[in-house]
Amino acid sequence: MASMRSKATEGTLEELLAGVGEAEQAIVRAACALVRAVDPKTTEIVRLGDRAVSFGIGPKKMTEGYAYVMPMKGYVNLGFYQGAQLADPKGQLEGTGKGLRHVKLRAVVDVAACRPLVEAAVRERRGSSRST
Repeated sequence: MASMRSKATEGTLEELLAGVGEAEQAIVRAACALVRAVDPKTTEIVRLGDRAVSFGIGPKKMTEGYAYVMPMKGYVNLGFYQGAQLADPKGQLEGTGKGLRHVKLRAVVDVAACRPLVEAAVRERRGSSRST
């Protein structure tokens, strides 16, 4: 019997990408690289229970996180924990929840266009944090 993993289970990027299509793997890697380039000090956690890589100023995803990368079938979500608060002049963000918004990345070439959103998310989170 397979071991049960809790939502809090952390793992590696390779574990997250097991069973994910090659195209989506490439998009995940490019999106993660973009976040790391924008914020070299990011705290990166692979959350296997959430099926996502979470990025933030600390390990707490909802209070310290600013972005996540989540492989889906046929695309990858680049999501923002405070996405509803971000300026989105190009209308890239999707979602109707109270806070979360995401961009559906269907190709590696789509990733670069998200840089301003990642930069804004990092600024928003670092600006609202007392710990930095």
